[in-house]
Amino acid sequence: MIRIDHLLKRYGSKTAVDIPAYTISDGEILGLVGNNGAGKTTLFRLMLDLIRADQGEIAINHIPVSRSEQWKSHTGAYLDESFLIDYLTPEEYFHFIGRMCGLRKAETDERLIRFSRFMNGEIMGQKKYIRNLSAGNKQKTGIVAAMLNRPSVLILDEPFNFLDPSSQSSLKHLLQSYNRETGATILLSSHNLTHTTDISTRIALLEHGVIIRDIENRNNAALQELEAYFGQE
Repeated sequence: MIRIDHLLKRYGSKTAVDIPAYTISDGEILGLVGNNGAGKTTLFRLMLDLIRADQGEIAINHIPVSRSEQWKSHTGAYLDESFLIDYLTPEEYFHFIGRMCGLRKAETDERLIRFSRFMNGEIMGQKKYIRNLSAGNKQKTGIVAAMLNRPSVLILDEPFNFLDPSSQSSLKHLLQSYNRETGATILLSSHNLTHTTDISTRIALLEHGVIIRDIENRNNAALQELEAYFGQE
């Protein structure tokens, strides 16, 4: 469970996030949508304790993220290229992440097998540093690394960015199957309403840092509501 309580983040006179109370239950796939500047990435950075709130707190599995490190062992995330170590090859990076998670090299290699379809032969064995990969393959590398420790909470910011259509479809299947198999809670933001509603069980619509709609996405019903909302702007 992720619980948000009286969360407030300002940058000068601008309010980036203002969420009095919000709860994300175990096993949900929450799609976070909103226009540029709505506060999606800021909210994720607050969840990961990358920035500090001006007020309130976020707790992951009852652990306040700003007052403890314990939540990190069961949380995986990829927000942008800053999460990567770009002077390593993907293999070196995956094995580094594996060691940080207490995995032996053989265990890391075994876990990488499930991502073969998603990586599509373009990541491993290319003898390239991460910095020399395409934007799409950097994105794939970050997503795979975020999932390597089999986290119970997975946070992905714009995961469909830079991916070709086949990779986007593969990622949707990967996230849905991971959620079914593990019961993990998955949070993702995306400007692509179709992809988001395809896989999300719930949608949070942000505007100026405020959750203005909380939509249960039964039978993909949220897409029509979101298209109507954004079509009116």
